[in-house]
Order: sequence, then structure tokens, then C-alpha cells
Amino acid sequence: MHDKTLTEISQALAAGTISSRELTQDLLGRIDRHDKTINSFITVTADQALSAADAADQARANGQAGPLTGVPLALKDIFCTKDVRTSCGSRMLDNFVAPYDASVVEKLKAAGSVSLGKTNMDEFAMGSSNESSFYGAVKNPWDLNAVPGGSSGGSAAAIAAGFVPAALGTDTGGSIRQPAAFCGITGLKPTYGRVSRYGMIAYASSLDQGGPMARSAEDCAHLLNAIAGHDVRDSTSVARGVPDYTEELTAPLSGLKIGLPREYFGDGLDSGVRQAIDEAIKVYESLGASVREVSLPHTQYAIPAYYVIAPAEASSNLSRYDGVRFGHRCDNPLDLIDLYKRSRAEGFGEEVKRRILIGTHTLSEGFFDAYYKKAQQVRRLIRQDFLDAFEEVDVLMGPAAPTPAFDLGAQKDPVSMYLQDIYTIAVNLAGIPGISVPAGFSGQRPVGLQILGTHFAETRLLNVAHQFQQATDWHTKRPAMTEENR
Repeated sequence: MHDKTLTEISQALAAGTISSRELTQDLLGRIDRHDKTINSFITVTADQALSAADAADQARANGQAGPLTGVPLALKDIFCTKDVRTSCGSRMLDNFVAPYDASVVEKLKAAGSVSLGKTNMDEFAMGSSNESSFYGAVKNPWDLNAVPGGSSGGSAAAIAAGFVPAALGTDTGGSIRQPAAFCGITGLKPTYGRVSRYGMIAYASSLDQGGPMARSAEDCAHLLNAIAGHDVRDSTSVARGVPDYTEELTAPLSGLKIGLPREYFGDGLDSGVRQAIDEAIKVYESLGASVREVSLPHTQYAIPAYYVIAPAEASSNLSRYDGVRFGHRCDNPLDLIDLYKRSRAEGFGEEVKRRILIGTHTLSEGFFDAYYKKAQQVRRLIRQDFLDAFEEVDVLMGPAAPTPAFDLGAQKDPVSMYLQDIYTIAVNLAGIPGISVPAGFSGQRPVGLQILGTHFAETRLLNVAHQFQQATDWHTKRPAMTEENR
């Protein structure tokens, strides 16, 4: 069952061909055998998973089952999970056991799903390769010499490796979509405010958004049904009704207007990625869609604006980790200042320290107007670019990343790493939804097609993605390591 989609597993559970306990035991055994190589999990919660599986089997026997009842999944280790270590991939929170569940964790438990554990991630979600984790780099199941993407690389790798059919990730500048592309799975970043951030440890509060990662758009629709909705505990959560995201999956695409941003097809785009995206666009044309070129003229400013705004918010959010209330504390501090300095120096990794320093600088007196305020003004222009484009077309399409997964250790400097998110960052600045779906390969490594929509257009995006997956089989491909004889 390790190569089945969430939807197929749900159907098998409903048909009684397998129990949740049997499935959970099988996947836990698979993690035990193979994850030493992949390193996709930080914490495996076997006892809790088996208990939840038994409860799910009982609920099904009582006629109380839903689509996710008894379905195993995983949680990025940024979501607070009661009585389970929640580390954010950092030494700073290595000893933190959450006393409560994040809103999305509550909802998934209520839906009867079974969490197998917490997945590895770039420290505090800061990274594009999953190499900044305190717990070591995650490897891409398609090629163990390659990164899985980041920061939700552990969740993406766990799905690609057949450890779970689905997982939750978070996306601040592409951290669901880019690893989904690198690992050959489907990942959806919802509209900002569509999914509650309560209990999701903050990196950049105006950009962070949790979302589903799975093998197919249909799987993501089922997950989004469970986790979307207003939450009074999150002041950024939008009070808006939640549709059934599965209802319009099969709607025909005849008349769909697709925009191709010219800024997403310029210099720096890998030729293999370009070819895969071009072929995907032809599939849409065969399904009745029309294609036109559009422009997002302020795209070139997205990365500099993001790397002012996000570090500024990180500087504020991470100030709470001071060695006093929770998290890492240095040994034998000389005084309070020494406690602060050494606890933070020891607890945070290099990339987190770099972004805290950048953010503190941009918020300091004399620089706020020149950097932070200006970046927010650019952010408004980027948002307007998207709104203008959606006056002409229904969706935008292009690559999720400029290259396929790069080798571990290949990006030697921070700027090169930051440029990996060139096609995803603007989406978070604008707050719109985006999805990455498997669309082929460049060499032996997967390519992701990114599909973007206007605010709260998740139903349309899932429909467009699902219809592509009905016409192609890229999402059914599995890396060789998922075969049991490996």
C-alpha cells in the first residue's frame, strides 16, 4: 500500500481490504527500514499512531468514518503537537514538548487521521534545500545525492519515499511548492488566511501559510477540506465559508484562459525544465484551454523585497527564544546578558542568525523607511501585478523552480540559495494560492508545474491540476527506492 494515493487508501479502508492498524504497522516498518537513508523524520510517534489507528478502526466499525479516517500522514515539525517534541528543525527547540495542538492538528485528529510523526525541515523554515536542519540534511528519494527542497523537504521526501501518502507543510516563500517540485509530488499553498496559523511556529507572520502535500491534487483537496476554515485564535484567519474542494475536480477545462508570465521563462531557466513545462502547456491546450503571454513587471523585485520583509518579521518572532522561558539554555551563565547571548548563539544555526541580523538591521532607526517601508511598497506593486493579470486570464502557469533538484552542498553562498525561490516568493508576497504538480523530468530528476490563481481560487486550481493529472501519469511515477526489494 506504500505506493497508493491518499484517495486509494481511503477507498481500501472503506472497502475493508485493509485496516488502519495493518496499514500503520506496514508504514512504520517501512520508515524503520528506509528512513535512516532519507532522514525525512525527526520524530516517529509509533505508539500514538497505533493507538489512533485502533480508534479509527473502531470508528469505522461504528459507521462514523470520513474520507481521512484511519489514513496515515505526517506533520512538518513546525506544527505544535501535544505531548510530542516540536523542534522546528532547531537545537533551540530540541527539548520543547508542545503542551497543545495546532489548529490544523486538531482538525486532522477530529477527521480521524493517523499521524506517524514529525518531519524534518530547514531550521525555523529558513532554507530551500533542507540542509540547515539541526538534525541533518534530508536526501531526495529520486537521487540520494540531491536535495529534496525546503523548507518542507522532510514532508516531501516522506511522501516520495512511500512512508506516508500525505503530509502537512508550510510555505513562506515557496516551501511547499519547491520541495513538491523537487520530489515529484503535489503541493498546495493556500490563500493567506485560508488555513489557521494557530500553533504553527512563526517565521514571517505575514507570509507563512500551512498547506497539504500529497501525491495528487485530489488528495490535496481532501486534506484542504479538513484543515481550511476560520479560527478565532488566529487574527489573520479569514472568516469565509469553506467549499467542498472535491466537488469541481472533474469540471471540464474548455474555455480556460492560461497566462504565461514572460518573466518566468527567461534567462536562468534550465532547458529540461523549460521543455517539461512547454509539454505540460500543450496538454492543457489539448484539453480546450487557451494560452497567452502576460507580464508581471515587478517580479524582479520580489526576492529583494522578500529578504527585507521576511527577516524583519523573523527578527521579531524569534526574539522570544532567549533561554529564559523555554528552549535551549546555555550552561552556567555569568549573568542575564551572558544567558541571552550564549543561549541564542548556541541554539540558532548560521542561516537563522544571518536572517535575524538582516531583519534587526532593517528595522533599526534610520533604516526602517529606507528598507522595510520600501519593501512593503514594492510588495503592494507585486500584488497588483497579479490582480491585473487575473483580469485577463483564469490562472497563471510556469515552472515551480528554475532547475530540478540540485546536489547536496552545491549552493555555496546564501544568494545562490535565495535565487532558487525566484518563481515562488512573489506568490507569498501577494497572498494568492499556488500549486505545484509533477510535470516530467529534467534528466532523472522531477520537474514541477506551478499553477497560480487569484485569492481563494483553490477550487479552480485543484480542478486545473486534477484534470492535468487525469491526462498524464507523471504523478504516478515513483523513485526506485520505494520498491520493497531496495
